[in-house]
Amino acid sequence: MSEVLDQSEIEALLASVQADTDEGGGGDDAGAGEPTAAADEQRFAEPERPRLPVSAYDFKRPERVSKDHIRALGSIHDGFARNFGATLSGILRTIMDVRVVGVEQLTYSEFIHSLPNPTCFVIVQAPPLEGQMCLEISPLIVYPIIDRLLGGAASELHIPQRPLTSIEWRLMNRIIERALEHLSEVWHTLVSAKFQVVEHEANPQLVHIVAPTEVVVFITFEIKMGSCAGTMSMCIPFNTIESVLSKLTTQSWFGYRPKGASDVQQRRIYRNLTHSKVELTAFLGQASLSMSEFRQLRPGDVIQLDKRVGREMIVQIHGKNKFAGLPGQYRGRRALRLTRQAPIDEPL
Repeated sequence: MSEVLDQSEIEALLASVQADTDEGGGGDDAGAGEPTAAADEQRFAEPERPRLPVSAYDFKRPERVSKDHIRALGSIHDGFARNFGATLSGILRTIMDVRVVGVEQLTYSEFIHSLPNPTCFVIVQAPPLEGQMCLEISPLIVYPIIDRLLGGAASELHIPQRPLTSIEWRLMNRIIERALEHLSEVWHTLVSAKFQVVEHEANPQLVHIVAPTEVVVFITFEIKMGSCAGTMSMCIPFNTIESVLSKLTTQSWFGYRPKGASDVQQRRIYRNLTHSKVELTAFLGQASLSMSEFRQLRPGDVIQLDKRVGREMIVQIHGKNKFAGLPGQYRGRRALRLTRQAPIDEPL
């Protein structure tokens, strides 16, 4: 008998094999067969790439200063804020708190329109840095500082909406000059520049140090004095700091520590100390009296002390033992010759 299949038998056999494959898909027999075209396509297809986040770019506000440079500028001016706060506390004889609250980049026009009018606004230059910078102090803290300098208590002070007078500008110039001295100190590692005032203005919108669309670094400080608080803003154009950006690295500024006092500061401190007055008291001795003896005292009576004539007297400064000495007379006046330092717990 012939084993050759005709065309109809071949088609029936293929149809039955296809039906078995569809019914048992995923079974052991199905897995043993050859892979289909869809499986081959899925196996050799390229893996799907992760989608990257897309952020909008504003061509009106190009970011020309990196985030690392922004953080480094914040670290530099943190040191300035601490030093300036200590200086203000010494000048005003009260606790002053100065701290950095923000460092960002924006256009010069945005900076100018964010300031009040009128205000305390000065133009600053720092050769050899190119261009000019701006420093603004809010009237909310300017007038309390002026009131404190003139002897007021700066409590519930009315803030006038007017430009500063000539006398008020002279008082604020003292504060601004101290601020610029500390800025010169913290910038010394970047560049040996001396910050100095070029001009002052009440209306900041009249000042154009760069084009309105130029990128600037905007540093905001908060100044607190008791219940009064205000802001101080510093504007640094990009073209001013462009030459020192290579030195402005976060690694070198995260470990910033304030420097010791300079020679000028040491001389100023010494001069102020030499003019300071202290309370000095020399104790002759002690005596105990009853109330009746005290009531009977009259001019000319003699009170016997617990010390002999040749014993040393204790000298106290502001209530604390400092020296011991012997009484005497110098140029017709009673005097005390210091002989040694006295222990703090030595009895009088």
